[in-house]
Amino acid sequence: MSSIHIYWDESHFWGLLAARALTAWGVPHRLVRGSEIAEGALSGKFGEVPAALLVPGGRAKGKADRLGEQGMDAVREYVRTGGTYLGFCGGAGMALSGPYGLGLSPWSRKGYRNRLHHFLSGHVHARLDTASELVPDGMDEALLPVWWPGRFDPADPSVRVLARYGKPGPDFWVADLNLATLPKGTMADWEALYGVNLNPDFMEGTPAVAANEFGQGRVILSYAHLETPASAQANRWLAHILGQVLHEPESAVAARGPVPAWDVAARKIVWEDAVLIRARRIMEEIIRTGSEHFLLFWRNPWLLGWRRGIPGAGVNTLYSLICESLAAEPNDAALNFWEEHRDRFRVLMDLLGNGLTGYLLAERLAMTVFHSDSGAVSKEGLREQRRALFGLPPEPGGIYADLAAMLEELYWRLSPPRNT
Repeated sequence: MSSIHIYWDESHFWGLLAARALTAWGVPHRLVRGSEIAEGALSGKFGEVPAALLVPGGRAKGKADRLGEQGMDAVREYVRTGGTYLGFCGGAGMALSGPYGLGLSPWSRKGYRNRLHHFLSGHVHARLDTASELVPDGMDEALLPVWWPGRFDPADPSVRVLARYGKPGPDFWVADLNLATLPKGTMADWEALYGVNLNPDFMEGTPAVAANEFGQGRVILSYAHLETPASAQANRWLAHILGQVLHEPESAVAARGPVPAWDVAARKIVWEDAVLIRARRIMEEIIRTGSEHFLLFWRNPWLLGWRRGIPGAGVNTLYSLICESLAAEPNDAALNFWEEHRDRFRVLMDLLGNGLTGYLLAERLAMTVFHSDSGAVSKEGLREQRRALFGLPPEPGGIYADLAAMLEELYWRLSPPRNT
């Protein structure tokens, strides 16, 4: 069986979702870096030519930067000569035409006039194109998860739409608002009273998943995260797509079932590394502090929720990478890397722990005194604290960027090619 290559750089916890799904299903795969792709990983230089390149979510610009021109050319050549590109969210965005795009699809990315409309998350009903071989038989509708998706600008009819958004599902959020908790008519009232439009109905009928040919290859792009743990219908669709890519019998595809649920905090410690164990405790204390002060909460066992403006995604990424690294058996490559970087990681982790605790408490104080003295806690001061710790959206930075980079390097070494 051919393997799947997962492009690992700038994938954050989205890369973990993809790797977990393929591992659970016994699909051979390996994590590849942009530098490896630039050096020929997709052409068979380091082994076989992969059946597909799976590009998880994450920041498209960051992914493109890590590939560089040589790596981007290598991806184009791989698909042009018969390869399959499967991109989720940020991985879909990187395949589009336009700035930082590979141009594998003639479509480009469509922006949001209302910035809050980008902060959409949860499951959404979707209508599927059952005439496509990439859609399972009988699946004309599905409940698909989206996590802060971009949007396609469907300007070219040569691209086939495989799924279109319908109504929001039962766990759908706009920013930090759970739509299921709002009385009927609330959004219409808000728009009439305050001129604030948070209604996600603009999504209805727009493309969620699309596919097109590129040379002799195939491009499958999804702003829905089909690899989301325990999302049965999305997982069934992803299993079918992988079956098509790998030319597997339907019986093998049907046997896979949903991706197992992922409880990050319940991951057992296999690698008894004191620095990583301390880092896990620091992150758990940060999450506890944030939860006690109404800034962070667990939406499900793998995904944090956060009040808008709080760097919850970064907290989620660090905690997930630390827990998954501790759950792996270390090999020589990982041990050698960690020996070189452990001390720096420990120092930065202590700085983040102290700084982030202070920042979260300052944000809580600002919430408390806002109505009596809105200027008591400097907004610019909070902004600078966040910049030092996490950078400012959309660019990651600060202490977080250094810690995440080391953890991604470490996990890549902990995850050798998996074969079945």
